[in-house]
Amino acid sequence: MSHRSLFRRPEAPVPVIFYFFGGFLFFFFTLPVNGWRPWPNQKPNATELLYGGSKKYEGSSEFVHLKYHMGPVLTANITVYPIWYGRWGNSQKRIIRDFISSFSAVDSKRPSVAGWWKTVQLYTDQTGANISRTVHLGEEKNDRFYSHGKSLTRLSVQSVIKSAVTARTRPLPLNPKTGVYLLLTSDDVYVQDFCQNVCGFHYFTFPSIVGYTLPYAWVGNSAKLCPGTCAYPFSVPSYMPGFKAVKSPNNDVGVDGMISVIAHEIAEVSTNPLVNAWYAGQDPSFPVEIADLCEGIYGTGGGGSYTGQMLNGKDGATYNMNGVRRRFLVQWVWNHILNYCSGPNALDQ
Repeated sequence: MSHRSLFRRPEAPVPVIFYFFGGFLFFFFTLPVNGWRPWPNQKPNATELLYGGSKKYEGSSEFVHLKYHMGPVLTANITVYPIWYGRWGNSQKRIIRDFISSFSAVDSKRPSVAGWWKTVQLYTDQTGANISRTVHLGEEKNDRFYSHGKSLTRLSVQSVIKSAVTARTRPLPLNPKTGVYLLLTSDDVYVQDFCQNVCGFHYFTFPSIVGYTLPYAWVGNSAKLCPGTCAYPFSVPSYMPGFKAVKSPNNDVGVDGMISVIAHEIAEVSTNPLVNAWYAGQDPSFPVEIADLCEGIYGTGGGGSYTGQMLNGKDGATYNMNGVRRRFLVQWVWNHILNYCSGPNALDQ
């Protein structure tokens, strides 16, 4: 998501969080967008969930005016540097590594993550250069002893990144132009606003804290804290009676739920790394970005609590894209040429 995260009912204003650094002041506000996620502060009744979806399928709308504001985008080969904060199992790390490696795996079975990334590649900078087709998995850093505790603020998230790039042993390389620093917190770590109105966010580090301006994203594992919100539809909150969770494709509800959030944030940090490139609205303090517009939409017909047409494996798992060695469920992103949400598993392509 922009600087917040995931799905909500399309008719209602979607709470959008943005944090703007100006004397360490954070702003919170709402903007009407077409994304949806079952946030705990929005508990509509079952009838609203079933019939309250967007009438504009896949988020298409003449009211969305996504514009380019002349800032840089990531046109050179992108390198993602994972920072594993807390306790992570090897199998969990492999799922996320395989997903990141899938962005450029053009030979993957269709519909593929690489096909999904092609929509992000449509975005350009002021020279007409497109977002890079190449996304590398870079060096990684483990912070298994919770160097900044188990409860992080938005500013201490930046301090964790500083620790990773200034570590005495094996520091992450400094790559302000083509790097994305991906902070992943384990299921026993709370981050400010997590589960209430964010599942992840992206921004850039402040030189006053880190020493450099580095595009970064944070995504948390919600398995213990709020799987019904941040791992939906692999888990369903208790206030949605009649809705049944679907089986996750990699047998890890928390990590499989993180995959779409990671995709969301990487898409947006690539198209709006310094919050002055691609977004809707006139004020960069109020951005609605390319993944915000399509949150909760995973297939044709998606809108409201309906995820859209997805795929079912022989093992009963639900997914919509193939990648390196695995299947994934990834939300669609806004296609500014077609002016609606799109993905590689659309039934009409």
